[in-house]
Amino acid sequence: MALRKYPTIGCCGIDCGLCPRFYTEGSSRCPGCGGEGFESVHPSCRYVTCCEKRGVNICAECTEFPCKRFEKETGEHDSFVLHRKVMPNQRLIAGIGIDEFIKQQRKRISFLENALEQHNNGRNKNFYCIAATLLTVEKLEQALILAGNGEPLKAILNTFADEEGQVLKLRK
Repeated sequence: MALRKYPTIGCCGIDCGLCPRFYTEGSSRCPGCGGEGFESVHPSCRYVTCCEKRGVNICAECTEFPCKRFEKETGEHDSFVLHRKVMPNQRLIAGIGIDEFIKQQRKRISFLENALEQHNNGRNKNFYCIAATLLTVEKLEQALILAGNGEPLKAILNTFADEEGQVLKLRK
């Protein structure tokens, strides 16, 4: 598999740049769906196989989107990455285009990198990844400002999650 045009955006719509495994050191690190070595981490991704066959980078670019591959993407359960955002991300990409989507995601990634660098006590990586994925960009940016004034970032994010009707933990 060749490196893809958008290395952190999975064909399925997941943003690998918000996944805890993308920020892990060592052998359990994932390079992202379009990154070097992806096929050794996830050798049989049905979305990548299909997109390569159809000559598209993201499922939302396909004339057959949404197809039967998305029937199981109900968002009821999560794994390391938040499957809750697969369909919303795909719909957003279809609506505003991949370049605008990536601009929005860069803001989320910027928040996450800042949170991990400035506010992580070594046990909050998953929490910050979930928050970066689910909360609005505006709330994420506001949370960093408030945390810069001395308020605990995790508490701020939980408050914003309550306001937005989100739960910042994985559903198993």
